Amino acid sequence: MHHAPEALLAFAEAALLGSFTAAARKLGKRQSTVSEAIANLEIDLGVQLFDRSTRTPTLTDAGRALLPQVQRALEASAAIDRTAARLAHGEEARLTLVVSDTYQSKRYEETLMALERRFPALELECQIAEHDDVLDLIQQGRAQLGLMAARAAYPADIGAATVAEESEIGLFVGRTHALAEYGDAEVPHAALRDVRELRLNTYVKTEGRGTDDRIVVGTQHWLAPSYLMLLEMAVLGFGWAELPRWMVEHFARDRLCELRARGWPRRVRVDAVWSRNRPLGPAGSWLLDAMLSPEPSAPPGGRPTADGEG
Repeated sequence: MHHAPEALLAFAEAALLGSFTAAARKLGKRQSTVSEAIANLEIDLGVQLFDRSTRTPTLTDAGRALLPQVQRALEASAAIDRTAARLAHGEEARLTLVVSDTYQSKRYEETLMALERRFPALELECQIAEHDDVLDLIQQGRAQLGLMAARAAYPADIGAATVAEESEIGLFVGRTHALAEYGDAEVPHAALRDVRELRLNTYVKTEGRGTDDRIVVGTQHWLAPSYLMLLEMAVLGFGWAELPRWMVEHFARDRLCELRARGWPRRVRVDAVWSRNRPLGPAGSWLLDAMLSPEPSAPPGGRPTADGEG
């Protein structure tokens, strides 16, 4: 059965304010209009909502039981109206962010909290991917915005800009691994090549350089699709791995040791990437600006141009 929103609102206000007259005054209607709306609602529901035998109408048992459900229905209706208004003004209903584990930021949680406050109805999805997998998700339209280790060049349909903070990658092994015996001494690259390397199976050559961008390449490999799986394999002593330092600090500080080797640790620039073919909506643009801003304050109004320049 359909119940008129005006009747539900009249009932809820009359119950809250304690009189039909006060409800009419708040709603800007005549008292007779509110009384009639509530009477029609009682007919539709088949129950009496107010006891009118006293000078001031009071809720019946049925009215008290139905009031919370009516309030929830009114709240849901208001939420529908708010969401529809935002969509009508171009705000996206859903935003998918794909993030590489190379990205570390002290402001990441603060930025997401600010996003939630600014766009409370937004549905946010976060995915984890590395290297070309990030770009694939963007190009396929499965994600609108990505964060990944910076590279020299991108496909023509990908826009990119460097975020304000850099990441740091180090070499790590489990504390029971033979390489851990080097302690604070420098580990020769030859020693690294002679033992198993744990590496991402998504690693690609860096465009524009022509060679593998890593400084050391082991001759034996175990592969995994994520840094977190590599971390777990390193903890178990299966080999050494390049790992984001923030991840080790958070998840395995006492179970891994960092190797000292020429060229390590490495500072890694992180780029934000998006599709030039699918413009970001207001929420995506705001989030991009926030990540590119050097200050932890509200981001500037505009986002980088299509060629990645501010």
